[in-house]
Amino acid sequence: MICRSVTKRTFAKKMNYFLTSLVALISVINPLATVPIFVGLTGNKSQQQIRSIALRTSINMLVILLISFFAGNYILSFFGISLNALKITGGLIIASSGFALLTGSIMKHKGIKEEVKQDALTRQEVSLTPLAIPMLAGPGAISMLITYRQQYERLTDVMLLLSSVVLVSLITFVVLLVSRIIVKNLGESGINALSRIVGFIVIAIGIEFIISTIVALFDAVQ
Repeated sequence: MICRSVTKRTFAKKMNYFLTSLVALISVINPLATVPIFVGLTGNKSQQQIRSIALRTSINMLVILLISFFAGNYILSFFGISLNALKITGGLIIASSGFALLTGSIMKHKGIKEEVKQDALTRQEVSLTPLAIPMLAGPGAISMLITYRQQYERLTDVMLLLSSVVLVSLITFVVLLVSRIIVKNLGESGINALSRIVGFIVIAIGIEFIISTIVALFDAVQ
């Protein structure tokens, strides 16, 4: 009976960790905010071509996030960056992304200026840049994954986090695949409204990163 109770608590804890990481990742990556530019870049493409671009974009994003997840530790060690410094910096980046979503300036925040859009329109391959990076796998998502990798080292936790990354990539593929339907039903105003709500969550995630780090530093001093 006791073993069963402990197992249930452990399972609940793992599921909470999985869902928390999933929601945090999907909020920071926010594929919905990429829908307008994806539709703009694929406006003259067939449905088969759109499916191919959406798939390649999702795969590219997944590869970038996995490389960041597994290589992030070595990058930090090479440059002598502490986990606390990364969390504070990542928290600032995530919070600024949230403010950009709230103010409707996410494209400018991602560095997608008019000349970048025009350049992307003239290229055949847009799945890596600007779609996968920086629109989806931006510095906020990358820093979050590196932080998670530093904090959780158990195999089960790593597998749960990797499952979150794969699931977010799958969700991103589906969102991009039905991007025209989303724009048709929600319109620019609907997407902006939802992005602002997501922006509020993203700001809270970024601030939580910063506050938890500051509290941990004060506890270490005391």
